[in-house]
Amino acid sequence: MTGFGIYLHVPFCRRRCDYCDFATWTDRTHLAERYLRACRRQAEQAAPELPPVTSVFVGGGTPSLVDPASLLAVLEPLAIVDGAEVTIECNPDDVTPELLRAYRDHGVTRISMGVQSMVPHVLAALGRTHDPASVHRAVEAAHALDLDLNLDLIYGVAGESEADWERTLDEAIGLDPDHLSAYALTVEPGTPLAADPARHPDDDDQADKYRIADERLGAAGFAWYEISNWAKPGHECRHNLLYWSQGEYLGIGCAAHSHRDGRRFWNLRTPDRYVDAIEQGRSPEAADERLDADGRRLEGLQLRLRTIDGVPADSFADDDLELLDGLVEIDAERARLTRSGRLLANEVAVHLR
Repeated sequence: MTGFGIYLHVPFCRRRCDYCDFATWTDRTHLAERYLRACRRQAEQAAPELPPVTSVFVGGGTPSLVDPASLLAVLEPLAIVDGAEVTIECNPDDVTPELLRAYRDHGVTRISMGVQSMVPHVLAALGRTHDPASVHRAVEAAHALDLDLNLDLIYGVAGESEADWERTLDEAIGLDPDHLSAYALTVEPGTPLAADPARHPDDDDQADKYRIADERLGAAGFAWYEISNWAKPGHECRHNLLYWSQGEYLGIGCAAHSHRDGRRFWNLRTPDRYVDAIEQGRSPEAADERLDADGRRLEGLQLRLRTIDGVPADSFADDDLELLDGLVEIDAERARLTRSGRLLANEVAVHLR
C-alpha cells in the first residue's frame, strides 16, 4: 500500500459514551473555532514538506458537531490528489442533507456513520443519543448524494441477545452500505464501563456474534479484509489500509498520531494545550518513538496478520504452525488467519518471528 494520509482529530462530543476512552470532551465546544484555526495553522506549517495526500480521515469525537466549512478549511493548505479518499465520521442524529452536501462540495467522498446498533435498548445501554429512525434518514441522505458509506457497529453489549445482533446486522445490510465495521465492545481502564463489572462483555458471547457477523456479511456480498472490517469489492477503506501496511501519515489536532520516516509521534492530548501551543508558535508534539529495524519488521507482520493478505508463511516456525492448526491456513506461501484465528489474533501474533 502506497500513498500518504492525513488524520484530523475533532475532540468534541455532546455526550461521552460509557465505553469511550478517546481524547474527547463534552465541555470544550466553546473552543471549536479556535481549535479549527489552530488545526489549519498546523496544516499550513506542515504542507510544504508533505508528499501528495491520497487519503484523509476526519475522526473524533464528533466531527459532525462543528461547522463544516471551518472543518474542511483545515484541509485547504494540503496537496490532496484527485481521486483521494476523504472520510468524515458522523453521528446519525447530526446528519442532514445540507450537512452532507456541504461535505461533498468540499471534497468529501466517504461518510463513516456511528450506528453501533439498530435495537433501541442496546443503543440505550451504549449511551447513544440516536435511534434507528435517524439512521435511516441519515443513510438516505448519504445515498442521495452518492457518497461512499461505512456503518460502524458494536457487539457484545450487556443485554444484547443474539437475536438483537442479528437484527442489527440484517437492518444494516438492508441499508445498502459500501462498507461495514463491526467491533467487539472492549473495556477500557478508567471508563464508566470499566467500573461496572456487571456490564462487562462475555468473551464466548462475542465470539459467537463475530461468527454470525462474518457469515451474514459474507452471504450479503461483503468480503472481510481486516479482522473488524468488511467491504463490497473495491470499497475497502484506503486510509485504514495505509495504517495496516505501515504507511505514512500526519495527525492534525490534539492527541493525533503521526508516522513519518520510521518515527511515530503524537500531539498534546487536550484541546486547550494544543491550541495554546499553536497560538504561541510552539510545536504541538508531545512525544515520539522510533522502532529499531527488528521492532519495525515485527510490527509490520503484526499489522499485516490482521488483514486478508496475511504474512509470508515463513513468518512462523514449522513447529508453531502445527500448534496454530485451525487458526492459520497456508495458501500460496502466505499465512492467513482463519475465522477462528481472527478471534485469537493477539495470541497468534506472539508466534510471529
